[in-house]
Amino acid sequence: MKKTISTAFLCLVLLALYLPIFVLALYSFTDSVNIGAIHSFSLQNYVTLFTKPELRDMIIGTLLLAIGSAVLSTVLGTLGAVGVHYAGRFGKTFIGAANQVPVVNAEVVTAFSLCILLIEVCSVDKSSFVPLLIGHVVLQSPFVYLSVVPKLKQMDNSLYEAALDLGASSQTAIRCVVIPQIFPGIVSGFALAVTLSLDDYFITSYTKPATFDTISTYVVNATKGSQTEIKTALWALSTIIFLAVILLVLVMNLTGSRNARRTNEIEKKNA
Repeated sequence: MKKTISTAFLCLVLLALYLPIFVLALYSFTDSVNIGAIHSFSLQNYVTLFTKPELRDMIIGTLLLAIGSAVLSTVLGTLGAVGVHYAGRFGKTFIGAANQVPVVNAEVVTAFSLCILLIEVCSVDKSSFVPLLIGHVVLQSPFVYLSVVPKLKQMDNSLYEAALDLGASSQTAIRCVVIPQIFPGIVSGFALAVTLSLDDYFITSYTKPATFDTISTYVVNATKGSQTEIKTALWALSTIIFLAVILLVLVMNLTGSRNARRTNEIEKKNA
Protein backbone atom coordinates (compact mmCIF):
# COMPACT_ATOMS: atom_id res chain seq x y z
CA MET A 1 0.00 0.00 0.00
CA LYS A 2 2.81 2.40 0.91
CA LYS A 3 4.57 1.68 -2.39
CA THR A 4 1.32 2.24 -4.32
CA ILE A 5 0.71 5.59 -2.65
CA SER A 6 4.30 6.70 -3.33
CA THR A 7 3.99 5.70 -7.00
CA ALA A 8 0.65 7.49 -7.36
CA PHE A 9 2.05 10.64 -5.75
CA LEU A 10 5.07 10.56 -8.07
CA CYS A 11 2.80 10.18 -11.10
CA LEU A 12 0.72 13.17 -9.98
CA VAL A 13 3.83 15.31 -9.58
CA LEU A 14 5.12 14.32 -13.03
CA LEU A 15 1.70 14.97 -14.52
CA ALA A 16 1.58 18.46 -13.00
CA LEU A 17 5.07 19.19 -14.35
CA TYR A 18 4.74 17.88 -17.89
CA LEU A 19 1.05 18.03 -18.81
CA PRO A 20 1.06 21.81 -19.49
CA ILE A 21 4.12 21.38 -21.73
CA PHE A 22 2.49 18.53 -23.63
CA VAL A 23 -0.66 20.62 -24.14
CA LEU A 24 1.44 23.51 -25.46
CA ALA A 25 3.33 21.17 -27.78
CA LEU A 26 0.05 19.75 -29.08
CA TYR A 27 -1.36 23.19 -29.89
CA SER A 28 1.87 24.19 -31.66
CA PHE A 29 0.89 21.70 -34.38
CA THR A 30 -2.55 23.25 -34.90
CA ASP A 31 -3.95 26.41 -36.50
CA SER A 32 -5.67 27.43 -33.24
CA VAL A 33 -5.01 30.96 -32.02
CA ASN A 34 -6.11 30.25 -28.44
CA ILE A 35 -5.80 27.28 -26.12
CA GLY A 36 -9.19 25.59 -25.92
CA ALA A 37 -10.36 24.19 -29.24
CA ILE A 38 -8.43 22.37 -31.95
CA HIS A 39 -9.73 23.06 -35.45
CA SER A 40 -7.14 21.33 -37.61
CA PHE A 41 -3.50 20.34 -37.49
CA SER A 42 -0.93 22.52 -39.22
CA LEU A 43 2.80 23.25 -39.35
CA GLN A 44 2.27 26.95 -40.00
CA ASN A 45 3.60 27.94 -36.57
CA TYR A 46 6.94 26.29 -37.34
CA VAL A 47 7.04 27.85 -40.81
CA THR A 48 6.45 31.28 -39.27
CA LEU A 49 9.08 30.65 -36.63
CA PHE A 50 11.86 30.03 -39.15
CA THR A 51 10.76 32.38 -41.93
CA LYS A 52 9.84 35.56 -40.07
CA PRO A 53 13.04 37.70 -39.95
CA GLU A 54 12.53 39.16 -36.47
CA LEU A 55 11.95 35.72 -34.93
CA ARG A 56 14.90 34.18 -36.77
CA ASP A 57 17.26 37.01 -35.74
CA MET A 58 16.05 36.78 -32.15
CA ILE A 59 16.74 33.03 -31.99
CA ILE A 60 20.20 33.36 -33.56
CA GLY A 61 21.16 36.23 -31.25
CA THR A 62 19.96 34.32 -28.18
CA LEU A 63 21.94 31.21 -29.13
CA LEU A 64 25.12 33.20 -29.84
CA LEU A 65 24.83 34.99 -26.49
CA ALA A 66 24.09 31.74 -24.63
CA ILE A 67 27.00 29.81 -26.17
CA GLY A 68 29.50 32.69 -25.92
CA SER A 69 28.69 33.51 -22.30
CA ALA A 70 28.59 29.80 -21.40
CA VAL A 71 32.09 29.26 -22.81
CA LEU A 72 33.49 32.17 -20.77
CA SER A 73 31.58 31.09 -17.66
CA THR A 74 32.78 27.49 -18.03
CA VAL A 75 36.41 28.59 -18.28
CA LEU A 76 36.17 30.95 -15.31
CA GLY A 77 34.10 28.57 -13.17
CA THR A 78 36.39 25.61 -13.88
CA LEU A 79 39.58 27.57 -13.18
CA GLY A 80 38.05 28.90 -9.96
CA ALA A 81 36.99 25.43 -8.80
CA VAL A 82 40.42 23.93 -9.56
CA GLY A 83 42.19 26.81 -7.82
CA VAL A 84 40.02 26.58 -4.71
CA HIS A 85 40.39 22.78 -4.61
CA TYR A 86 44.15 23.12 -4.19
CA ALA A 87 43.95 26.15 -1.91
CA GLY A 88 44.11 26.15 1.87
CA ARG A 89 41.18 25.65 4.21
CA PHE A 90 40.55 29.41 4.57
CA GLY A 91 40.47 29.88 0.79
CA LYS A 92 38.05 26.99 0.30
CA THR A 93 35.71 28.27 3.02
CA PHE A 94 35.80 31.93 1.93
CA ILE A 95 35.44 31.34 -1.82
CA GLY A 96 32.82 28.65 -1.29
CA ALA A 97 30.71 31.00 0.83
CA ALA A 98 31.23 33.92 -1.57
CA ASN A 99 30.15 31.74 -4.48
CA GLN A 100 26.87 30.94 -2.74
CA VAL A 101 25.82 34.60 -2.61
CA PRO A 102 25.05 35.03 -6.36
CA VAL A 103 23.32 31.65 -6.37
CA VAL A 104 20.85 32.39 -3.55
CA ASN A 105 20.62 36.14 -4.16
CA ALA A 106 17.50 37.46 -5.88
CA GLU A 107 18.22 37.85 -9.58
CA VAL A 108 16.54 41.25 -9.71
CA VAL A 109 19.06 42.51 -7.12
CA THR A 110 21.94 41.26 -9.27
CA ALA A 111 20.37 42.91 -12.31
CA PHE A 112 20.01 46.29 -10.57
CA SER A 113 23.56 46.08 -9.20
CA LEU A 114 25.10 45.28 -12.59
CA CYS A 115 23.11 48.03 -14.26
CA ILE A 116 24.28 50.64 -11.73
CA LEU A 117 27.90 49.44 -11.68
CA LEU A 118 28.49 48.93 -15.38
CA ILE A 119 26.31 51.60 -16.95
CA GLU A 120 26.07 54.35 -14.34
CA VAL A 121 29.38 54.08 -12.45
CA CYS A 122 31.73 52.66 -15.10
CA SER A 123 29.92 54.41 -17.98
CA VAL A 124 29.95 51.33 -20.20
CA ASP A 125 28.01 51.97 -23.39
CA LYS A 126 24.69 50.13 -23.06
CA SER A 127 24.31 50.04 -26.85
CA SER A 128 27.22 47.57 -26.86
CA PHE A 129 26.92 43.96 -25.78
CA VAL A 130 29.57 44.26 -23.06
CA PRO A 131 27.19 44.82 -20.09
CA LEU A 132 24.93 42.02 -21.32
CA LEU A 133 27.80 39.57 -21.73
CA ILE A 134 29.28 40.45 -18.32
CA GLY A 135 25.87 40.08 -16.70
CA HIS A 136 25.35 36.60 -18.11
CA VAL A 137 28.85 35.50 -17.11
CA VAL A 138 28.24 36.77 -13.56
CA LEU A 139 25.00 34.80 -13.46
CA GLN A 140 26.40 31.55 -14.86
CA SER A 141 29.93 31.21 -13.41
CA PRO A 142 28.86 30.30 -9.82
CA PHE A 143 26.72 27.45 -11.16
CA VAL A 144 29.60 26.12 -13.26
CA TYR A 145 31.76 26.26 -10.12
CA LEU A 146 29.17 24.21 -8.22
CA SER A 147 29.04 21.64 -11.04
CA VAL A 148 32.82 21.14 -11.12
CA VAL A 149 33.55 21.06 -7.36
CA PRO A 150 31.88 17.64 -6.71
CA LYS A 151 33.94 16.04 -9.49
CA LEU A 152 37.12 17.46 -7.96
CA LYS A 153 36.17 15.97 -4.59
CA GLN A 154 35.59 12.57 -6.22
CA MET A 155 38.91 12.72 -8.08
CA ASP A 156 41.87 10.61 -7.02
CA ASN A 157 44.41 13.26 -6.00
CA SER A 158 47.24 10.73 -6.06
CA LEU A 159 47.14 10.78 -9.88
CA TYR A 160 47.92 14.50 -9.93
CA GLU A 161 50.71 14.03 -7.42
CA ALA A 162 52.09 11.10 -9.42
CA ALA A 163 52.18 13.27 -12.54
CA LEU A 164 54.21 15.88 -10.64
CA ASP A 165 56.57 13.20 -9.33
CA LEU A 166 57.13 11.98 -12.89
CA GLY A 167 58.31 15.42 -13.98
CA ALA A 168 55.16 17.05 -15.33
CA SER A 169 54.64 20.72 -14.61
CA SER A 170 51.56 21.77 -12.64
CA GLN A 171 49.95 23.17 -15.80
CA THR A 172 50.58 19.93 -17.71
CA ALA A 173 49.31 17.81 -14.82
CA ILE A 174 46.11 19.83 -14.61
CA ARG A 175 45.58 19.73 -18.37
CA CYS A 176 46.37 16.05 -18.87
CA VAL A 177 45.28 14.52 -15.55
CA VAL A 178 42.80 16.74 -13.71
CA ILE A 179 40.72 18.08 -16.62
CA PRO A 180 39.91 14.62 -18.08
CA GLN A 181 38.71 13.42 -14.66
CA ILE A 182 36.42 16.41 -14.06
CA PHE A 183 35.28 16.72 -17.69
CA PRO A 184 31.72 15.42 -16.99
CA GLY A 185 31.31 18.20 -14.42
CA ILE A 186 32.60 20.76 -16.92
CA VAL A 187 30.10 19.56 -19.53
CA SER A 188 27.27 19.70 -16.98
CA GLY A 189 28.30 23.21 -15.98
CA PHE A 190 28.37 24.32 -19.62
CA ALA A 191 24.91 22.88 -20.27
CA LEU A 192 23.56 24.56 -17.13
CA ALA A 193 25.15 27.87 -18.17
CA VAL A 194 23.48 27.71 -21.59
CA THR A 195 20.11 26.98 -19.94
CA LEU A 196 20.49 29.88 -17.52
CA SER A 197 21.30 32.26 -20.37
CA LEU A 198 18.30 31.14 -22.40
CA ASP A 199 16.01 31.49 -19.39
CA ASP A 200 17.28 34.76 -17.92
CA TYR A 201 15.02 37.80 -18.05
CA PHE A 202 15.94 40.35 -15.36
CA ILE A 203 19.67 40.67 -16.02
CA THR A 204 19.07 40.65 -19.76
CA SER A 205 16.35 43.30 -19.67
CA TYR A 206 18.51 45.68 -17.58
CA THR A 207 21.78 45.27 -19.51
CA LYS A 208 20.82 44.55 -23.13
CA PRO A 209 20.92 47.10 -25.97
CA ALA A 210 17.52 48.57 -26.83
CA THR A 211 17.46 46.93 -30.27
CA PHE A 212 18.38 43.44 -29.05
CA ASP A 213 16.05 40.78 -27.67
CA THR A 214 16.59 37.30 -26.30
CA ILE A 215 13.91 34.63 -26.17
CA SER A 216 12.87 35.58 -22.62
CA THR A 217 12.55 39.33 -23.23
CA TYR A 218 10.92 38.81 -26.62
CA VAL A 219 8.32 36.42 -25.21
CA VAL A 220 7.38 38.83 -22.43
CA ASN A 221 6.94 41.69 -24.89
CA ALA A 222 5.11 39.53 -27.43
CA THR A 223 2.54 38.29 -24.91
CA LYS A 224 1.62 41.90 -24.18
CA GLY A 225 0.95 42.65 -27.84
CA SER A 226 -1.81 41.66 -30.21
CA GLN A 227 0.17 39.81 -32.90
CA THR A 228 -1.50 36.40 -32.85
CA GLU A 229 0.88 34.98 -35.46
CA ILE A 230 3.88 35.76 -33.24
CA LYS A 231 2.26 34.29 -30.12
CA THR A 232 1.42 30.97 -31.77
CA ALA A 233 4.90 30.78 -33.35
CA LEU A 234 6.31 31.04 -29.83
CA TRP A 235 4.39 27.86 -28.96
CA ALA A 236 6.47 26.12 -31.61
CA LEU A 237 9.66 27.66 -30.21
CA SER A 238 8.81 26.43 -26.71
CA THR A 239 8.23 22.92 -28.06
CA ILE A 240 11.59 22.89 -29.86
CA ILE A 241 13.42 24.06 -26.73
CA PHE A 242 11.73 21.37 -24.63
CA LEU A 243 12.63 18.63 -27.12
CA ALA A 244 16.22 19.91 -27.32
CA VAL A 245 16.52 19.78 -23.52
CA ILE A 246 15.15 16.21 -23.43
CA LEU A 247 17.62 15.15 -26.12
CA LEU A 248 20.51 16.78 -24.26
CA VAL A 249 19.57 15.09 -20.98
CA LEU A 250 19.30 11.69 -22.68
CA VAL A 251 22.69 12.08 -24.36
CA MET A 252 24.35 13.15 -21.11
CA ASN A 253 22.79 10.27 -19.15
CA LEU A 254 23.72 7.70 -21.78
CA THR A 255 27.27 9.05 -21.97
CA GLY A 256 27.57 9.04 -18.17
CA SER A 257 26.29 5.45 -17.95
CA ARG A 258 28.68 4.31 -20.67
CA ASN A 259 31.63 5.98 -18.95
CA ALA A 260 30.65 4.47 -15.60
CA ARG A 261 30.49 0.97 -17.11
CA ARG A 262 33.84 1.48 -18.79
CA THR A 263 35.40 2.63 -15.52
CA ASN A 264 33.99 -0.37 -13.66
CA GLU A 265 35.36 -2.74 -16.33
CA ILE A 266 38.81 -1.16 -16.06
CA GLU A 267 38.76 -1.41 -12.26
CA LYS A 268 37.75 -5.10 -12.44
CA LYS A 269 40.57 -5.84 -14.86
CA ASN A 270 43.10 -4.05 -12.66
CA ALA A 271 41.81 -5.91 -9.62
